[in-house]
Amino acid sequence: MWLIYRIGIKIYGLLIRILSPFSDKARKWADGRRGVLARVAREVDAEKGSIWFHFASLGEFEQGRPVLEALKLHRPDQHIVVTFYSPSGYEIRKNTPLADHVYYLPEDTPSNAKAFIRLINPTMAIFTKYEYWPYYFRTLAAVGVPLYVISAIFRPKQAFFKWYGGLFRQTLRHVTHFFVQHAESGTLLAQLGLHNVTVAGDTRFDRVASLPGMRKAIPEVEAFAAAAPVLVAGSTWPADEALLAQLHRRFADWHIIIAPHEIHEEHLLAIERLFPDAVRFSTLRSNIDRSATYRPAGKILLVDNIGMLSSLYGYGRVAYVGGGFGIGIHNTLEAATYGVPVIFGPNYHKFEEAKGLIAEGGGFSVGDADGLIEAMGALIDETKRRRAGAIAGRYVREHAGATDMIVRHLLGEQLGRDVVGQ
Repeated sequence: MWLIYRIGIKIYGLLIRILSPFSDKARKWADGRRGVLARVAREVDAEKGSIWFHFASLGEFEQGRPVLEALKLHRPDQHIVVTFYSPSGYEIRKNTPLADHVYYLPEDTPSNAKAFIRLINPTMAIFTKYEYWPYYFRTLAAVGVPLYVISAIFRPKQAFFKWYGGLFRQTLRHVTHFFVQHAESGTLLAQLGLHNVTVAGDTRFDRVASLPGMRKAIPEVEAFAAAAPVLVAGSTWPADEALLAQLHRRFADWHIIIAPHEIHEEHLLAIERLFPDAVRFSTLRSNIDRSATYRPAGKILLVDNIGMLSSLYGYGRVAYVGGGFGIGIHNTLEAATYGVPVIFGPNYHKFEEAKGLIAEGGGFSVGDADGLIEAMGALIDETKRRRAGAIAGRYVREHAGATDMIVRHLLGEQLGRDVVGQ
């Protein structure tokens, strides 16, 4: 099985490199790993040791960020090394001030795992939610480095619980401790004989719970939102945008802020074809910069940059979160924390927070344009909208606290008290 896995890793890497001339994401994946070990050797002082955080992508970074911040605060003597698997995480967070060093994770081969771990000399390794790399996990165990998985979630359909999953079950046995999101995950691990588990919840709740107090004012958006009620549509894909276009025709008195998941020019032009009256954020900003009295006339604001979404939701009376007509919805909690109802597509069943929001009455799943129009029609009623929004906000607050539990374990009971007491 190990041989098959190694061949699979090699083939996957080869395919990515073949595709790199034709795909920007593949090119970044390949280029980012070229010479990465030599770069680590030049930049990291192994004698000082480090705390190693690995994230699959940007979403996992934001999920694990509260724990990263807490450990940076309480272990200032330790360097922080962050690795990403996906370009969508690395390219956005490669200059984060929370880490001393940020790299692409070298491919999971025996030589790469041994070299990388030797070069960064970690005192502990922390992986968030997903990503179980057999050679990295085995090497960490061999050299005695404790390995933690936080905000982990397991489902019966995963390979760990299938007849063919022996390699992956063996990989799990190298984990020092699992901090899982819910009891069902703990039960599944117990079936494998793994009892080094704490049901801590999801650290994303801790991250998003702080967003309203940290939100930066965006004058251009304030000007756009001043004239009418606003729906904020975040992380949208073409299928979402097609539904929003029909919604716009039905509720023309509402303004819509669209922050698409991908902001390349082709996608932006496609959105503008659906919404001919849309104004781009960059254009709005330049007009306001030229004239303090300028007021936007359009009803659609198209956000053509990144990094604003967690603040944008604060301007909405209703939120729509994209991705639910593809492989799965994006972060509903970033919207819910502002106390607004959250609407999303049908592919939400792998997301516990979405199921929780629906069960409580703060979230609404729609399957087509008619469903979206119906949901929006109900939420136009101010009483219903306020009630659903209050439920969404309360849901976030009531599920916060995972970070404190994890940090207590990682740093010891006394330091844990310090974190809780801040």
